[in-house]
Amino acid sequence: MDITTNYLGMTLKSPLVASASPLTEDLKNIKKLEDAGAAAVVLPSIFEEQIRAEQMDLHFYQTQGTYTYAESLTYFPEMDEYRFALDNYLELIRKAKERVSIPIIASLNGVTPGGWTEFAKKIEEAGADALELNLYFIPTDTEQSGEAVENTYIEIIKLVKNAIKLPLAVKLSPFFSNFAYFARRVEQAGANALVLFNRFYQPDVDLDNLEVKPTINLSTSHANRLPMRWIAILKNKLKLDFAATSGIHTSDDVVKMLLVGANVTMLCSALLKNGIFYLLQLERELIEWMEEHEYESVRQMIGVMSQDKASNPSEYERAQYVRAITSYKF
Repeated sequence: MDITTNYLGMTLKSPLVASASPLTEDLKNIKKLEDAGAAAVVLPSIFEEQIRAEQMDLHFYQTQGTYTYAESLTYFPEMDEYRFALDNYLELIRKAKERVSIPIIASLNGVTPGGWTEFAKKIEEAGADALELNLYFIPTDTEQSGEAVENTYIEIIKLVKNAIKLPLAVKLSPFFSNFAYFARRVEQAGANALVLFNRFYQPDVDLDNLEVKPTINLSTSHANRLPMRWIAILKNKLKLDFAATSGIHTSDDVVKMLLVGANVTMLCSALLKNGIFYLLQLERELIEWMEEHEYESVRQMIGVMSQDKASNPSEYERAQYVRAITSYKF
């Protein structure tokens, strides 16, 4: 049984990829993920704000008091002890490449074009096999149009693509007026893959302290309906690879995503809930399903239920919505 797949120009041993999470920021866990069968690992995003803030902190401590006495030079922190977030991230890439044989995909979340390209180059130099741009931005300016936001995204993708030679995946949210059109623009800007979809973590209100507090809720399988639909719609319309993320919890979820056109499925919440070696169960059940349905390879499965292969393509669009609403029983 051949469960290999192609993603970002790489041949992966299976479609099971460990997505960015607290599990992938630890070298020991990355090794465990490889042992459990992960085909690749996506490191947690390095945020431009993290790097900029730490650089500003270092500048403050290096200059504080230097206008008073020459001896104030001794106020400098020891560089061996003061490590930037980016330095640690680059070291994680280097050590991971030494310890494991599976691809290491870095993830970068920036907010300015200069920041993206500067850090992307360093990530490439550290030895990452590919780069995932995590376009996580919530526009709140009432004077900024949707077109302006999209143009900023496209500018970032072009700048990064021109700055590095690494395969480039772009992780997006679904919040665009015409997602299909924007996905085409992403392809034209030079991306090699789409990762669908990013989850925006919504704030909550602490009623005891009357404060806004961050919340993180792990996904459920219901969350995979949205990426499933859009991967099915876009498959074969764009010359891109597709990574399905959010809501991949069971082998059934994996199979469905492959059938609609995903090259890989990315797991986060499922591994946090069930442990790293849950990957072994998913792989075993995927093979069992393929044997039962007489598929000889994962490549043979990919996209057989995409919209362009469907007997009724409208099922992925409005017709399915009407059917779902009218068929509900209570």
